[in-house]
Formats: sequence, structure tokens, C-alpha cells
Amino acid sequence: MSQPLSRNRLRAAWIIALAVDAIQIPASAAGPVGWFVGAGLDVATMAAMWALLGFHWAFLPSFLTEWIPYLDMAPIWTLAVAIATRGRGESELSQPPIKIVH
Repeated sequence: MSQPLSRNRLRAAWIIALAVDAIQIPASAAGPVGWFVGAGLDVATMAAMWALLGFHWAFLPSFLTEWIPYLDMAPIWTLAVAIATRGRGESELSQPPIKIVH
């Protein structure tokens, strides 16, 4: 299992993913100029996600599909962060295990 992540790292990753998707969806509708802006934003987002969350396989398809015109109109980064951070928060590991009594 991966290391637990601090709440600050989780919040930062979610804020970045939501902001990037909010920028890219209208930018991709702008045509080729928006695609170039989105491509640069994807490179920066990939670096930020790896720095905040570490490597996760969910980031690779997100990074690659964002380079396909009109496919980047879906909130791919938000979905990738949801997959990469699932079950990695501090609070999930700080709770004592539940004992089952027969």
C-alpha cells in the first residue's frame, strides 16, 4: 500500500486538478491555440502531481489523452486524482481497526 498523504497535499492536488480541468475544457473548444495552451498546462500538471502524490498509473493515461483534441474536454485530471488518492488520506489510517466478535 502507498504512503498516506497529508491533508495539505491532498487539497493541493484536488485544487490543481479542478483548476486545470476548468481551464482546459473551454480552452480546447477554442481550437488549435487552446490545444497548445492545454499541452503546456498538461506537462506542468503532470510534474505537479508527481511532486505532490508520487507516481501513479492513473496519471499516464490522463497525460496522454489530454493531447488528443476534443478528448481533453472531459475532466480527466480530476478523475486521475480521484483514483490516485483513493484511500491514501491520513485519517483513514489513524482510526483503530474494527474488531469482529463472534
